[in-house]
Amino acid sequence: MNGRRNKREYNRRLKIACVLSIIIIIFSAGLALLIRGITPTEEKVKPEVKEAASTMREATKDRIMDKLLNKNEFSRPGKELKQINGIVVHYTANPGTNAAANRNYFNNLPKTNRLQQNPVYASSHYIIGIDGEIIRCIPENEVAYASNDRNNDTLSIECCHPNGSGKFTDDTYNSLVWLVSQLCYYYGLDRDDIIRHYDVSGKNCPKYFVENPDEWEKFKKDVSAAG
Repeated sequence: MNGRRNKREYNRRLKIACVLSIIIIIFSAGLALLIRGITPTEEKVKPEVKEAASTMREATKDRIMDKLLNKNEFSRPGKELKQINGIVVHYTANPGTNAAANRNYFNNLPKTNRLQQNPVYASSHYIIGIDGEIIRCIPENEVAYASNDRNNDTLSIECCHPNGSGKFTDDTYNSLVWLVSQLCYYYGLDRDDIIRHYDVSGKNCPKYFVENPDEWEKFKKDVSAAG
């Protein structure tokens, strides 16, 4: 009688010990993930984006003009960009216009959208002009409305061009190579992280690089050489 009772008690304690062991293992695993900054359902957020943005802004202030857009729902929502996994190159599709005019278009969207039935949401982190000038419209640690499904993890660059071919002037091209090389350096990216708007959505943008893929590959080689 006592033997059966002792055996039942032993089995009960064994089950409790097993359950406690499982709880400890699960808790330890969860704690390890928490310490590493990762949860099972959330990708790790790069903590260095804001710091890198500040460092780059200071280092490139002689080459890049800050003309930030006013915060608004149509072009600068003020949403935090928590990670940067790529750089998307665009063209303005407005032959002959300059960087300032395209920047002002983005900034004036709250006004112009009042006259349109379907509002436009558009912007870019940078615009490069025909003469090679670079304007920063949105801080690198904020989201821009430029690259469809990649708005939340990329930086965008709009490039002006003189005619319908979409080909950039030498000044625009050289500034683009320099800017992309700087972004790759400060955000730890490589040539595989440089993409066209076309690669995201299939849009014919930037036109010249979509229609001349060899020139696109040459551009990425030039960026690597400049880095």
